[in-house]
Amino acid sequence: MCGRFAQVESRQDFFGTLGLTPSDVLFEPSPVGRYIVAPGTPVLILSHQNGNYHFDPVHWGYKPAWWDKPALINARGETAATGRMFKPLWQTGRAIVPATGWFEWKRDGDIKQPYFIHHRRGTPLFFAALGHAPFDGEDAAQGFVIVTAASDKGLVDIHDRMPVVLRPEAALSWLNPDTTPDKASALAKKQTLPLDDFVWHPVSKKVGSVRNHAAGLIQKIDDPLL
Repeated sequence: MCGRFAQVESRQDFFGTLGLTPSDVLFEPSPVGRYIVAPGTPVLILSHQNGNYHFDPVHWGYKPAWWDKPALINARGETAATGRMFKPLWQTGRAIVPATGWFEWKRDGDIKQPYFIHHRRGTPLFFAALGHAPFDGEDAAQGFVIVTAASDKGLVDIHDRMPVVLRPEAALSWLNPDTTPDKASALAKKQTLPLDDFVWHPVSKKVGSVRNHAAGLIQKIDDPLL
């Protein structure tokens, strides 16, 4: 995790769940409504910069100048706050990715079946993210990653990693520039949604192609391979 997710709700839905209104956030009026969001593409993320909330398209993937491998799309929450790659971002580049849910593939040998994981009440999710502030670039050097943690209970049968999904009130604290790195670490460990808040169901294998864009991609199918 995380390699695909959906970002479907309107801005008002995302902002409202956080207790914000559109007038509280600086953003461009381009539509959201993406049923498959993939790495290497611009993704709308929420940040707090210069006293204002911003909702901007930012490249999903991060590759500083000294990194000679492909851009990373995830950061392990267990080590991101202290490692060379992400420690500076943990201090000054915390962001939030609002999402409808995310996709994972259950595997058995060569057989793969995608599942869509979302809140059981259908409310928006808020992934902890790290990026190169001020989030005004479109390349990997100025991009972002999603913070992940180990899965637990039933979800581990699908994948052993999942995004760090913050409670709405914790999401705003995560964004607050006054939140210290240590407090941000505590939020990522203790202020996440419990696994019982999530449900998942099998979906069409069409989600494997980023060329597909339709509401049916997140709908349950009746004949999963696994």
